[in-house]
Amino acid sequence: MGRDLALLIPEIVVLLTAVGALVAEMLRRPQIALLVAVSGLIVATGLTVSLIGEDTTVFGGSFRVDDLSVWAKLILLPATILAIFLARVDVRGTVREGTVYSLLCFATIGALVLAGAGDTMFLVLGTLLTGLATFALVAYPDTDPATEAAMKFFVFASVTGAIMIFGLSYWFGAAGSTLLADLPGMDTMPMAVLLGFVAVVVGLGYKASLVPFHFWAPDAYEGGPLSIAAYLSVVPKIGALFALAQVVRDLPPESGWTAIIAGLAVLTMTYGYLAALVQDNVVRLLAYSSIAQSGYFLLGILAVGASELALPSIILFAAAYAAMNLGAFAVAANIGRTLNDFDGLGRAQPLIGIAMVVFLLSLVGIPPLAGFVGKFLLFAAVIDVQFTWLAVVAIANSVLSLAVYLRIVVPMYQQAATEFAPVGKALGTVVVTTFAATLILGLAAQFFLLGLVAWSSS
Repeated sequence: MGRDLALLIPEIVVLLTAVGALVAEMLRRPQIALLVAVSGLIVATGLTVSLIGEDTTVFGGSFRVDDLSVWAKLILLPATILAIFLARVDVRGTVREGTVYSLLCFATIGALVLAGAGDTMFLVLGTLLTGLATFALVAYPDTDPATEAAMKFFVFASVTGAIMIFGLSYWFGAAGSTLLADLPGMDTMPMAVLLGFVAVVVGLGYKASLVPFHFWAPDAYEGGPLSIAAYLSVVPKIGALFALAQVVRDLPPESGWTAIIAGLAVLTMTYGYLAALVQDNVVRLLAYSSIAQSGYFLLGILAVGASELALPSIILFAAAYAAMNLGAFAVAANIGRTLNDFDGLGRAQPLIGIAMVVFLLSLVGIPPLAGFVGKFLLFAAVIDVQFTWLAVVAIANSVLSLAVYLRIVVPMYQQAATEFAPVGKALGTVVVTTFAATLILGLAAQFFLLGLVAWSSS
């Protein structure tokens, strides 16, 4: 028991942080709630560093402490800190300011539970934790669009969650256990494997906004605060996709689950970018962009268990995606929600303009930015498992994505400069941090890859 708790120290710290922020809010001390939330998340991140390289389980195999769960913490905890800084702009001085900080921490616990799930019950628990907190966060502004978006989010989550729980009963009946590690024992029952997997994809696919389980996302992003949209596009999404990676590590390959993932990848990437191409609202454009990016994650998930590049590609792309997507939303939070709001931005505020261009080009996958390295490894992983055609489709979608993001970039420099509000301290911190992460991560990873190639050829 002591060993298990020691390995779960980061999650315990985040839980205590969420409770501490909530207590501070009950005492009407939002500043203390902010301090508790940020400090606790920083401490949890520091404690996670010592777990790098661990590959074990706790509590009878129900929770995994491995590369996926450890790197999930190292990516999602700093991402939550940046989301809190963004939320500070939206909720500062409101009556429930501290509640937002607490809910962000509770939702992050759910994402971490998903990323380390070693048991089907943790899939359910993680989905519920993230869902309950994010429903409230979307509805926070107490406006008609926010309330409508939260209701759509809630109803969709209820249906998909029920389908997942029902489907998991097939796995329990076939394997006689709720542990994911016992799934290989169902190799003689491919239909049970397939039915359960489809249900899991429905439950986790809504959280990751995979097509066709994405319908809630554009409305929730647009209806809620931009800071919450930024958070939803990164933390719950990465947690759900890491959970899906944990699931497929133990699935019998002969069940045909790879065909489902490949089909969803094509559908999600293509539909996401085609829908984004016709959006005039930047928030909805970024929402469909984040949907499309989920399809790229599926390339790495498809290769899990069959390629050594699979897990590194998923982790690296998750880190890159968190940085560039949070950065793009941070700029949008300062500039506006429509494409017209970005007219002349590059001329009026050159530094912010450059940052936005870097974020968008990184989302495309242009070298030497972080998004390029992540996608390069994803393509290599999927080619390694003989799905070359899927890599070709993904590359074609990356070309399509350039047309999507140029709809923001071109007016920034083509139109005459106008006046823009100065960037606040909180937003500036997020933009600078994510800009540096996008550049440094991309350059460092490419130097590592070049060194690896030189070493292997010598």
